[in-house]
Amino acid sequence: MRWSVKPAAAPVRQQGSTVDNHTTSTSEVHTISSINQLQEYEKRHIYSRLIPPELIERFNIQGDFTDRQGNPLWLLMAEKGSPVAEMKLYHQVGFADPVLYGQITDTLNGQLHIMLYILNDPDSRRFDVDRMPDGRMTNFGTLSRNLEAEQKAMEYGLAPGQVRHGLRMLGSAIQGFEQFVSSLGNDLYFAEPLYYHNAILFERYGFAYQKGMKLMGRIADGFSLDGDLVPQLDDPSPFRRPEAVNSIRMRSWAIHDGLLGEPFTGVTMYKRIRKSSGINTSPNTPW
Repeated sequence: MRWSVKPAAAPVRQQGSTVDNHTTSTSEVHTISSINQLQEYEKRHIYSRLIPPELIERFNIQGDFTDRQGNPLWLLMAEKGSPVAEMKLYHQVGFADPVLYGQITDTLNGQLHIMLYILNDPDSRRFDVDRMPDGRMTNFGTLSRNLEAEQKAMEYGLAPGQVRHGLRMLGSAIQGFEQFVSSLGNDLYFAEPLYYHNAILFERYGFAYQKGMKLMGRIADGFSLDGDLVPQLDDPSPFRRPEAVNSIRMRSWAIHDGLLGEPFTGVTMYKRIRKSSGINTSPNTPW
């Protein structure tokens, strides 16, 4: 995978850019595919809108996304001809994890879809839930699981998939993403929660379900007083604790551990710009 490292210091051309012997105007970009057809500095200018200003301020990152020695802190992969853009923003060169990792793509009908958007607190303790002891990657615990690291992460207060604590900037990130989507002439976008707790967080920020509402209802019923999931919390697995009845985070660990009898997959959510769906599949359940 090749990451572009050219600093985004140049201004955007207003008249358009010549790409592959044709002209693409920056006023005509409405999709990830069309942004990726632009010249490198234009792509970086547009995609930089997805970086929360609070994140830049917190880590005192320079406007050109380089450190004081000129080393690049923001790595972008947005190849021409691809409907996908990936980015990593580091607070310092050589650090193990980016403070921001994002992956967005186009849907088949040209809408924007958030595949991943992760904010890491670099000052917090790291847990290797993303890799096995032999170095093999776990793909966020979906291909394999480092059970020892996961248990330590859970006991430390993390949710499934987290290698570190987050930065509590999801609200700011969503606001910035809505501005980005709106600037492309769209009025909604999609997200795919990898875990149960992600879906609940998205609900609380106004997302609705394109797919998965039935599953979320089943989970809510299962954790109710007479629900079928409650008796399974007596399992000797350390991830299926009785307190999951009243904890979104612990429910997510139990579901990640296979409590449903099937993986938490096939859930797609969407958000309309500046509108809230009001959906809440787990009211009054604390984190």
